[in-house]
Amino acid sequence: MKKVYKVIFMGTPQFSVPGLKALHHNGYDVVLVVTQPDRPRGRGRKVTPSAVKATAMNLGIQVIQPASIKTADFADQIKSYKPDFQVVIAYGKILPENVLAIPRVGTLNIHASLLPKLRGPAPIQWAVINGEKETGVCSMLMDKGMDTGDILLTAPEPVKPEDTAGTLHDRLAAKGATVLIDTLKKYADHTIRPIPQDHSRATYAPMLTKDDGLINWNKSATSLERFIRGVTPWPGAYTFLGETRLKIFKSAPLAIETTESPGTVQQGFPDELRVTTGTGVLSILEIQGASGKRMVIKEFLRGHNIPPGTVLS
Repeated sequence: MKKVYKVIFMGTPQFSVPGLKALHHNGYDVVLVVTQPDRPRGRGRKVTPSAVKATAMNLGIQVIQPASIKTADFADQIKSYKPDFQVVIAYGKILPENVLAIPRVGTLNIHASLLPKLRGPAPIQWAVINGEKETGVCSMLMDKGMDTGDILLTAPEPVKPEDTAGTLHDRLAAKGATVLIDTLKKYADHTIRPIPQDHSRATYAPMLTKDDGLINWNKSATSLERFIRGVTPWPGAYTFLGETRLKIFKSAPLAIETTESPGTVQQGFPDELRVTTGTGVLSILEIQGASGKRMVIKEFLRGHNIPPGTVLS
């Protein structure tokens, strides 16, 4: 007879949604969803529920959105459900030890890297920025540290040369849901063995902010091409032409030697925008002005003159 675990799910962004749906569709008893409070989002700053809340409501699952998870009332509420597992996927808050210890079996986390590499809140972006050839997802037993718990299952995923953080995010979110269900099945079969991480091999993926999208032209063209892909769609790569902010979506490094200062626009064909970097030259392929739409560079330059010698900052 199939073991049906009683699960409390904790998650917030779109990355968490496939895991929640997989639990529901595979017959697990998701008794409660915990997600972060509704927040202002988008240009209009309209107060909007998280992707997980919207999904849970559509599935008919009870949702709570505690302002704090460190209160006795929150812990008592979780205990009242007598869960077998807590499943955490990108919830966005660090769970206190007393909450981690509540489930009968344990608290599972799905993390978007092959731990101990890329611990922290932004592993997908940094996998692309760092030029990793391979990343993946893993399930682990949570402890009091930041992504330091014992590993349960791993699933590698190649980082493609054209990947942005957005395209890689979508593949890893789907893969994470599969790993979650496989992990729970192996628990039911008693065929899973937690493996301690080698902490000496740990690397970190710190949180990114909007300001982190600013392009540093002193870096090499190769690293900037990866950076632009790694911060797309968020926080987005940008530079300044005077006071005008230009958002860069796609680029290509060129192995061209130059003596011009980084950030200087080079002479090129009329439909090209080539910019000097610390090493090499970066050709800008897709761009967006301060008020406009994303365009290929040829279309953008028809209405925006950026002559050679112009310095981007």
